[in-house]
Amino acid sequence: MPVLRVVILWHQHQPFYKDLVTGQYRLPWVRLHALKDYYGMVKLLDEFPHVHQTFNLVPSLITQIQDYVAGTAQDPFLEVATKSAGDLTSDERRFALRYLFQANQTNIIARYPRYQELWETLRSANFDPQQAEKYFLAQDFTDLQVLSQIAWFDEFFLEDPDVMVLVKKGRNYSLEDQSFVIARQRELLAKVLPAHADAAKKGQIEISTSPFYHPILPLVCDTNIGGVSAPGLSLPQNRFRHPEDAREQIQRGLDLHQEVFGVKPQGMWPSEGSVSEEVINIASTLGVNWMATDEEVLGRTLGISFSRDGSGRLPADAARKLYTLYRYENGSAAMHLIFRDHTISDLIGFVYSGMPPQDAANHLINSIQEAAKPVLDSGRDALISIILDGENAWEYFPRSGREFLRRFYDSLSQASGIEAVTISEAIERHRDVEKLNSLVPGSWIRANFNVWIGAREDNRAWDYLYHARNFYSQVSPDCTPEQQKLAYEELLIAEGSDWNWWYGPEHSSANDREFDELYRKHLWNVYQALGALPPDYLAQPINRTGATPLFTPQSSHIHPRITGDSVRYFEWMGAAVYTPDRHAGAMHGKQFLLDTIHLGTDQAFVYGRLDFVEEFPKTDFEVVVNIEPSAVGQPNSSRPLRLDVAVVDGSIRSWNLCAQDQPEAVMTSAQSQDSLLVALGRSLEFRLPLALLSVFPVGHAGRGDDPTVTNLRLRVSLWQNRLPVDALPEEGWIEVYVEAEDQWLSC
Repeated sequence: MPVLRVVILWHQHQPFYKDLVTGQYRLPWVRLHALKDYYGMVKLLDEFPHVHQTFNLVPSLITQIQDYVAGTAQDPFLEVATKSAGDLTSDERRFALRYLFQANQTNIIARYPRYQELWETLRSANFDPQQAEKYFLAQDFTDLQVLSQIAWFDEFFLEDPDVMVLVKKGRNYSLEDQSFVIARQRELLAKVLPAHADAAKKGQIEISTSPFYHPILPLVCDTNIGGVSAPGLSLPQNRFRHPEDAREQIQRGLDLHQEVFGVKPQGMWPSEGSVSEEVINIASTLGVNWMATDEEVLGRTLGISFSRDGSGRLPADAARKLYTLYRYENGSAAMHLIFRDHTISDLIGFVYSGMPPQDAANHLINSIQEAAKPVLDSGRDALISIILDGENAWEYFPRSGREFLRRFYDSLSQASGIEAVTISEAIERHRDVEKLNSLVPGSWIRANFNVWIGAREDNRAWDYLYHARNFYSQVSPDCTPEQQKLAYEELLIAEGSDWNWWYGPEHSSANDREFDELYRKHLWNVYQALGALPPDYLAQPINRTGATPLFTPQSSHIHPRITGDSVRYFEWMGAAVYTPDRHAGAMHGKQFLLDTIHLGTDQAFVYGRLDFVEEFPKTDFEVVVNIEPSAVGQPNSSRPLRLDVAVVDGSIRSWNLCAQDQPEAVMTSAQSQDSLLVALGRSLEFRLPLALLSVFPVGHAGRGDDPTVTNLRLRVSLWQNRLPVDALPEEGWIEVYVEAEDQWLSC
């Protein structure tokens, strides 16, 4: 009798949130999902010994879990949850109000009445931490600190008698309760990886891997592949092509699993199901036996569509093509390929959370049987692959979806003619194997890579990675092995898929800013590790969303004295003024030191004033001012300049003016030049001759009769320890017009 084999692969993944230079985690999701999902997903199978599954553990997730278990993870979210409420600073209280409510309101927050009550208080303040802070007393914060952690405990962990006592208590938690919850977290996190190892030793699960930092392997091999899967796609300015990095990412993933679980993985879920023939060839040479991707990749390869009828069923011929095992062979490359049923997988991820558990389980088992029926009726074995994220979907289910899974697994166990097997077991048992000698490149999303390349933000991110990778290739041979190791590690991290997932128009979250900052920080670390100054464009967001700044254009010529004394209000009247909106700034990691820029011109000079948020930093810093002509039709002789001002012990030690494209100084503080002035007092002020930029006002003798009005644009960044910690504007430039005095008077 033909057999229906059901392959279920749970993909367990979180981005690499750790900054290798500071050691700090920028977001807490590894810890929280490790508490809530990873352990219980495996432990649940103890109740269903005949249900075998595949768990794909991304290596970078494993290393972060190990970091937490070892107690070496520096997690500011955990630190805020740990600290006595009475000792929290105002910034920390606002931080807690912003981040400790980041959970599904219906299934996580509302499960605990007191947590829901606190959420309602925040909502009454329009979810504004600054406004809400005054409504939260010390006891409110303690309750929030405790419940925001318990709410992420796995269903199995909630059955612990000590934890049950705390849940039943409900409110008015003590510092001892708070300390208990934090201490218990580390104990529970330590159970996650051993639970997977034990289940694998029993043969109930197979553990597969992904490339180490979850990169889109085809794009790492060659970004031009994006235009192959989507002809006409806008590509980055620079072609990134590093198949050697793709090989390294795969090899490291295989090695870590061998080290942690004692067995080399047989298979791999390539990040986001992204495959190409070049990737398959690399994986094959490294001993990978199987890979999995999406049905749409198979459809494009075969030139068919897997369109379903109103009941969600495929035509018989399409079902026979999808519900089987494939073996790709081309030259020396050979690989078993599994193609996921996109529709059934999405039912779990996006539909069943809104149904009663038994109804959802019945629908799922019936959908699987009906889908396989045309294949089984032809006398062939059927292989249906269900592959999806193994963590995020459960936030949308009551009680982490455990009742749904229990009822589904029970149906799998009892249904006749169905085997729930690992992918390697399916390969061993499946009789009918189809052959492929070519494969269209693509991912699980529309069989292309458009989520990660093609949009302006995506392409900018790839260009920044390209420049950092080239810099590493050029500079690293002259650096120490330690420098080379850190810089290359940061490059591999920056190759991960998660950064570009949030760039572009497809996806957004409450943490877009953090993802953007963290990606750029990994690239900053490449330059820093190699002893170089990172490019100042890394100080500005790639992600162009956020608050709207206040900008007032220049209205007249200005002639301020350059003293650094910002009290001289009237001398700066008429200047352009730029003030950012930083209301939503994060307490951790990101520093806001710069407050306002004033910028203006007269017949001969451009003037700038930089105001600090309070007073300038106590520690040494450097201010970098980039200024350049920007108007169409400007003279070819004009040039962009960069002014670097070094501040040591609260005073300007030196400044240096150079052309942005030339390292030689145009002018330095060691030279006696009254025309260029820089001063630091309550503000940093400068005066720069327009002639140095080869820019002259309309009607000026140096411009002849050229009527073109030239724009000057400027941006400023503040650096500490060779890293940009703040910038104005955060994105784009400030612009002013360079016009003669009579032009201003005629306006």
